[in-house]
Amino acid sequence: MRYALRKIATAAVTLLLVSLLTFGVFQILPGNPVEIMLGVDADPLQVEALEQKLQLDRPIAQRYVSWISGAVKGDLGDSIRYQMPVGDLLKTSLPVTISLALLSIALTIVVVIPISIYLVKNRNKKSGIFLSSLTQLGVSLPSFWVGILLILLFSVTWNLLPSGDYVPFQEDPMAWFMSLILPSCAIAVGTSATVIRYLKNTLLDEMTQDYVRTARSKGLTMNQTLYRHVLKNALLPSLTILGMIVVDVLGGSVIVENVFNLPGVGRLLTSGVGNRDFPLVQGIVFYLAVTVLIMNLIIDILYTLIDPRIRLEGGQNK
Repeated sequence: MRYALRKIATAAVTLLLVSLLTFGVFQILPGNPVEIMLGVDADPLQVEALEQKLQLDRPIAQRYVSWISGAVKGDLGDSIRYQMPVGDLLKTSLPVTISLALLSIALTIVVVIPISIYLVKNRNKKSGIFLSSLTQLGVSLPSFWVGILLILLFSVTWNLLPSGDYVPFQEDPMAWFMSLILPSCAIAVGTSATVIRYLKNTLLDEMTQDYVRTARSKGLTMNQTLYRHVLKNALLPSLTILGMIVVDVLGGSVIVENVFNLPGVGRLLTSGVGNRDFPLVQGIVFYLAVTVLIMNLIIDILYTLIDPRIRLEGGQNK
């Protein structure tokens, strides 16, 4: 419990520092949001009135306190481009990004473990060498190129799957799945290849440890040793890589969402940057910071569940 509370406190302090940095950066960037909304030829009285409405005439410290207190309550301000609360825009976009993230991560997990184990068991065979070369190719392929290739094959040539037009799950679960399977595969190709190569190397390192020889000397087969002992120890460092990938996908796969015309956080961020919509971009950056901190907290907790020694060592260090 103390370990978890200490991690939560650290995350809260980090989030406060991130909020200060995020807010400060967007205050010093060039460009007047009011001029963007009204145009450079707007009447000075209109500009002054809108600045007062947006609280831009107040000192920066007061604006930060007002913004962070609202952010804690879920109020991230109003978008300049869309003329609506940033929180409402995120509520509309998050289901798309989360759906894409869950499906792509599920595909990654389903593929990673069996292929990694196969590569370890067949590392000196032609099939293992060939499959290992494919994973190297998968790491180097950009997700947008994979997405375009999938659209060309499955949507244009074979007409099997749609290439966009997101359908909410509550409207039609099958149509939801069909609208996300191609972009999920586009993301999963690169993420799977990255995790496979990392997990394979970790498994090979673990196979040289003394406990593996001890387990084999006791009569355990290679499969029993791999699944009962080696895989559990190898998954611990792999969690960090997988966590980084989850954060990256939850942050909105900007290119993939634009390629497949998905109304997610990534495309919303692109729109905010293109229109110099500082409140919108600021709100999305804050959301990304919260996502990273929560994911890191989850990984830390999973570490302690897989290896309780981490929790004990943390308590001793204290």
